Amino acid sequence: MQTLPNPATSTSQPEFETVIKRRKTRPVKVANVTIGGGYPVVVQSMINEDTMDIDGSVAAIRRLHEIGCEIVRVTVPSVGHAKAVGEIKQKLRETYQDVPLVADVHHNGMKIALEVAKYVDKVRINPGLYVFEKPKPDRTEFTQAEIDEIGEKIRETLEPLVVSLRDQGKAMRIGVNHGSLAERMLFTYGDTPEGMVESAIEFIRICESLDFRNLVISMKASRVPVMVAAYRLMAKRMDELGMDYPLHLGVTEAGDGEYGRIKSTAGIATLLADGIGDTIRVSLTEAPEKEIPVCYSILQALGLRKTMVEYVACPSCGRTLFNLEEVLHKVREATKHLTGLDIAVMGCIVNGPGEMADADYGYVGKQPGFISLYRGREEIKKVPESQGVEELINLIKSDGRWVEP
Repeated sequence: MQTLPNPATSTSQPEFETVIKRRKTRPVKVANVTIGGGYPVVVQSMINEDTMDIDGSVAAIRRLHEIGCEIVRVTVPSVGHAKAVGEIKQKLRETYQDVPLVADVHHNGMKIALEVAKYVDKVRINPGLYVFEKPKPDRTEFTQAEIDEIGEKIRETLEPLVVSLRDQGKAMRIGVNHGSLAERMLFTYGDTPEGMVESAIEFIRICESLDFRNLVISMKASRVPVMVAAYRLMAKRMDELGMDYPLHLGVTEAGDGEYGRIKSTAGIATLLADGIGDTIRVSLTEAPEKEIPVCYSILQALGLRKTMVEYVACPSCGRTLFNLEEVLHKVREATKHLTGLDIAVMGCIVNGPGEMADADYGYVGKQPGFISLYRGREEIKKVPESQGVEELINLIKSDGRWVEP
């Protein structure tokens, strides 16, 4: 697997200009990482290990962090698991470093959340499950008295956690899932993005009434059109209400393999291109480490982060003067450890110089058996094809932009 740089402690702006105008959001600190506020889009993932397995969890968190995952989430289904997170945090400090951790708390989670809030940097709650009530299949209406009673129960259950996080300077993610909306929201709005948004707004207002605004919001769904619609509506509603909370993007339960990656990219990239989104997680049914390169590829493709070489290559045609696929592979293998460079591999002179105009370096087929090397738009030298990759490396070295693998 490709190793990516770990930007977890960086507070700088992106290294290069983007054409995407990001929605303005408040900065929310999660340990030494900031979500929103114009900071680079943050990459997250979640370990698979049982949190009671201290050593296994520490190892899994470290593996993710070392390849560029900036915030790591752990599941906390019981008070015992919550206490174990404290040991995980301590062991990370002693053996590695203090990785920003998020606790995932679901069903009837007040006691669990209060315990784990002592140890983690952010707590994620699901409004549809945090105060869980078994749906009544024969229900025909919700009376105002029932609505008020549920509202009071939510506030009573949420307030201690909000106060604890507020007083510790920690953060909360209000993580709405399309598949787990509360009965009241389903009854009122149906299985819709509107219900998802109203569910989040209800919890946000309780937090604001307690002077707590270190909030990140998510609107996840397993179907891309629902996910995109929910996030767009959430951003619109927050703008109308004067709220500026950062958004955590993700397509939940995206699956595995090529389709899982395409599905996640379709949802996340669509919203990022709209300027919506401050932190992302690609949810794959694979080892969590497989998620991180996908996240960075999405961000790089959109010009939001630059953590690897950007390769520009034509699709090949009858004009191509060398085996483009083979040469691209050789160039990639020789240079993939570099960061911040754009390298173009073009099969012929017809489109080469024009299509690769924005690249730092170009490798272009100009006549059979020879290739031309470019620095930007300037042709530097023509060399035999057999020496092409070696001479490209020498050109990068001569400019002082080469580092050893």
